[in-house]
Amino acid sequence: MRHFLTLGDLSKEDILQILDLAIEIKDCFLQNRPTPHRMENKILAMIFEKNSTRTRVSFEAGIYQLGGMGMFLSSKDIQLGRGEPIRDTARAIGSMVDMVMLRTYAQERLQEFAQYSPVPVINGLSDLFHPAQLLTDYLTMIECGIYLTDRKYSSPHIGIPKVAYIGDGNNMANSWLMLASKLGFELRIASPEGYMPNANILAQALEFAQTSGAIIHLSHSPQEAIKDANVVTTDTWISMGQEDEKEMRQKAFQNYCIDDKLMALADKNAIFLHCFPAYRGQEVSENVLEGSQSRVFKEAQNRLHTQKGIMVWLHKNR
Repeated sequence: MRHFLTLGDLSKEDILQILDLAIEIKDCFLQNRPTPHRMENKILAMIFEKNSTRTRVSFEAGIYQLGGMGMFLSSKDIQLGRGEPIRDTARAIGSMVDMVMLRTYAQERLQEFAQYSPVPVINGLSDLFHPAQLLTDYLTMIECGIYLTDRKYSSPHIGIPKVAYIGDGNNMANSWLMLASKLGFELRIASPEGYMPNANILAQALEFAQTSGAIIHLSHSPQEAIKDANVVTTDTWISMGQEDEKEMRQKAFQNYCIDDKLMALADKNAIFLHCFPAYRGQEVSENVLEGSQSRVFKEAQNRLHTQKGIMVWLHKNR
C-alpha cells in the first residue's frame, strides 16, 4: 500500500512519475481532451481537522474531473472530532471509500491513520509537511523553465536551480527540504533565530542530499539566501493555531518581508511563489505579489492538476 504522507517517503523516480502524470492530465484539461487516466466511480473521503480553501476545492474538483466523487468530512461532524480513536475511524471509513485525504494539525495523527487505513492516504497538510503543495510548486517551476536536467526535462540555461525560501521554518520549509534533497537542487533557507526548520527533518534532508547532490544552506540573512536565486518563495508568518503568537512573530520577522528591494537581488528572470493565503505587507509586499515575476495564481491553479496526478499515481500503485 502506497501513501502520500511526506516526500521523504518517495524516491526521485516516484516524484517524477507523479509530475509526469500531472503534466499529461493538465495538458488534456487545457486542450479539452479526455484524459486516459480515470478514476471512474471512485470515492475520495476528505477529512478536514484544519480549515482550508484551496485544498478542499482542488481535491474535490480534481476527483470529479477524474470521474469519481469527493466526500467532505469535517472533524466537527464526524466521531473523530468527539474523541473516537484514529485507528477506528481509519479502518471504518477506509472500508467504504477508495482513498482518503486528511488535513490535520499533527503529522502523528496522519501517520497513525495511514497505518490502519486499508486504502491510500494523502497528506492534505500537517504541522510538519505540505507535500502536495511542493509538487505543485515544482510543476510551476517546470512550466517556467526552471528545473533540473532529468529525463524529458532539460533546462540548460538554468543549470542547478537555486531556490530561496525566506520566512518561517514551518511545514513549507520542511517540505522544501524534502523536495530539494530528493531531486538535487540548491535550497537556501533564511529564517530568524528560533524559527528555523525542524532539526530532525533537516538531518534527514542532509542525508538524502548525499545521494542526490542537493546543496542546502541555512542562514538568518534574507539577502544572502536570495542572491541570484531562480525561485523566491515564502509563507505566512502566522499559521493557523498560532494567532496568540502574532505580535511576537511580527517582531521576529520584520526584516523578512520580500519586497522590491530584496527581490532585486534575485536572478533577473526569477519567479516568486507563495502557497497562500498571503498577507500583503507582511511576508510579501503588494508589488511583488502582484508583480511581473509573480506566478502565484498559476501555482494555485496547478494544485488541481498536481493532486489529480497524486490520486492517479496512488490508484495505479495500490
